[in-house]
Parts: sequence; structure tokens; C-alpha cells
Amino acid sequence: MLTQAQQDQFAADGFIVVENVIDSGTLTAVVDEYAALMDRLYDEWHDAGLVPASKPGMTFFDKIGLAERNGVDWYQHFDISLPHDGISDATPMHHGPAVFAMITHANVLDMVEALLGPEISSNPIQHVRIKPPNDQVGKGETRAQLVSTDWHQDKGVTLESANETQMITVWIAINDATIENGCLQVKPGTRVDILPHCLKTQVGITDNYLPAGEPVPTPVKAGGAVVFHPLTPHASLSNQTDGYRWSFDIRYHVTGQSSGREQFPSFVARSRRDPGSVLRDPAVWKDMWETTRHTLAHSEVINQHRWAADGPYCA
Repeated sequence: MLTQAQQDQFAADGFIVVENVIDSGTLTAVVDEYAALMDRLYDEWHDAGLVPASKPGMTFFDKIGLAERNGVDWYQHFDISLPHDGISDATPMHHGPAVFAMITHANVLDMVEALLGPEISSNPIQHVRIKPPNDQVGKGETRAQLVSTDWHQDKGVTLESANETQMITVWIAINDATIENGCLQVKPGTRVDILPHCLKTQVGITDNYLPAGEPVPTPVKAGGAVVFHPLTPHASLSNQTDGYRWSFDIRYHVTGQSSGREQFPSFVARSRRDPGSVLRDPAVWKDMWETTRHTLAHSEVINQHRWAADGPYCA
């Protein structure tokens, strides 16, 4: 899936943009799966008096817009992970078969194999990002899944157990990601260390340690991907359009190494050494997350990252 030139660029710059990774059928299945979920949720919200009745022809994004304007906290229902805290048995999340098919898509795993090798696990530090127009986001909203993302390294949002883990992020565009609607931007170049981060409104690289040089935006069309090294600093631009920008950031690590968030479930996505270990049933993936949710709901809170707001680099 990756040419030698692309692998060389990744080694030099810490990222590559690859178009046409996910086929249209897989994309359509993801969109349809989320639309069906939204239809059910919207009816529930209407029955509870939270949103007006739906009208014929309303789209997925129309319904998100109405939910946003009426103060409904809709995001977590669509995420493919759990939040940092406040987890209960009722915390919503989504782990459907179409998303599983995208995460385990052969084209994606071929790219990851070219960079990490053939023993690949799906890393649980991953999210859906359905970003509203910047001027429509609720007041005080700071979640990186909904607003522009601060500069950070993906290894920086793991726990220390993953310091030596070989890891890759594949950021998949569900609709076109443009400079105007808030595509990713990166600081290219080979990195060897985790830079100091602070827990502010988001977990982000401390200003004094942000590498110099102009950021490089990475627009990519629907079905394409931005692939980047876990030490590559990146952020997102804000969505200045009147539409939504929809993506997934999916991560993979070498099987047997720490995921960096061991309380969440990983699974083997590809193995040349032991093909029988590969998870192929999306229902099992869903059950893994539901079991994890129950366990964490009845346990002491476990930190999901290593940084504190009063850390030595945050003064």
C-alpha cells in the first residue's frame, strides 16, 4: 500500500498523506451506521423534550446541529472510546460493525505493516471527531474531539508504560478535510523524545517546547488518511465553514507492547506469526468495551495520561 518513496518521506518528515485508502463501500457503511444511531437517539431526545420533532429530509448533520443548539451533549454517544472520568454503566459509546470493518480494513493494515511490521494490535486510544462549525460550538466547549486541537504528540497522551512502544496513528477522513474546515497541521521532522505537555483545557505541548518552523497543513479527501509518527507534533485548525468535518483517528501498536492505556481493550488486528489470534468478530470488540466500561465504573479512577496541570513545565 505504501511505496518506498512514501516510507522514506514518513521516516524523514514523521507523516504522510495517502489518498484513497478506504473504499466507498466501507465509507458508506460507516455513514449509514452513524445515521441509524442518530435517528434512534434523536427520537429519544425528542421524546424527552430536548429537541424539536424531526422533519422529512433532515440529515445526520441537521440533527447534530439541532442537538448542539438545544444543549444536548451528543458527542459521547458516537465516540469509540470512553471519557477521561465520570464513567458509569450508562456512559454511551459506539462500537459498531462498520467502524470495526474500517479499523481492520486491509488497506489500512497494509500501510501500518509497512511501517510497524506484521504483528499489529488495534490501540484503544482512538476517537471519532465530528467537528461542528466553530461559531456553533457550545460556550465553554474545550474537548479536542469537537473544537480545534492543541499541539500535542500522540505518545504524549499515553501513560509512561508506552514510552518504548512502536505506534502509528492513521487519521481517516470521512468527508473532505480542508484548511477551511479544520484539517490537521503538523510540525514535520524526525523526533526522538516526548516533549513536555501540560494539562490545560486540553493536553498540549508546553509553549516553550513547541518546535520552531511553519506548520504544514494536511488536507485530504474523504477516504484518505494522514499517517503520522507518535512523536510528530500535530494540531488541528478550527472549522471556519458552515459544515461539519468528520474523521476518525485510529491507532495501532506492535502486538505485545504496551498500549499506553492498559485499562482499555486492545485487540490483534493482523498477525503473520499467529493468524488465529486475529479478532474478526465486531460483536466481541463491542463486548470488550462494554465489559471495560462496567469494570471502570466500579473502580477507582485510573489516569489516562501522564501530565498534571501543575507540572514543572506548566509555570
